[in-house]
Amino acid sequence: MSLHTAKQDYKTTKLQREQLHGHKAYLLWFTGLSGSGKSTLANLVEIALHQQGISTYILDGDNVRQGINKDLSFAPQDRSENIRRIAEISNLMLDAGVVTLAAFVSPYIKDREAVKQIVGQDNFIEIYVNTSLAECERRDVKGLYKKARTGEIKNMTGISAPYQAPVNPDIDLITDGQPIEDGVKKILELINKKLKPST
Repeated sequence: MSLHTAKQDYKTTKLQREQLHGHKAYLLWFTGLSGSGKSTLANLVEIALHQQGISTYILDGDNVRQGINKDLSFAPQDRSENIRRIAEISNLMLDAGVVTLAAFVSPYIKDREAVKQIVGQDNFIEIYVNTSLAECERRDVKGLYKKARTGEIKNMTGISAPYQAPVNPDIDLITDGQPIEDGVKKILELINKKLKPST
């Protein structure tokens, strides 16, 4: 805890906020290589949840790095700090009773475990968007892999920096050659079982 600060306790609780929304709050954490489809899946899942009347918000790697984390590089220590900050933001969103979808490469197991500790294991749903490097390079939506191969981009996950795949994710989506709708359906089936109103 920072020096010279004290935690303020307010009367409205997370449970009361969840009851107001009519559902529990969870963090859906999408992890995988760049170009694996994390943001696309998160977007489609959010659309479906919104249509069901679920309060949602997406935290996306590119968007966050243009704002609150624009001071961070892609060096290992900055990647870890990037994820730590996102975990704290996610924790606030959960406290507000909002289903939060976070789409981040988050290449290190220790960082994803740290997220789980910050938000609470029961609130954390890890979704591994399991797309092969070859398929991600084939898509190369942002042209990052091409730049990484020529040395223009350093610390590129999967090329010059490691990606540590989840050992036991809640959902393992193998996307190569699979319709994206199948992945969306699988995620919705899991989250809808958990979104019963708090009592």
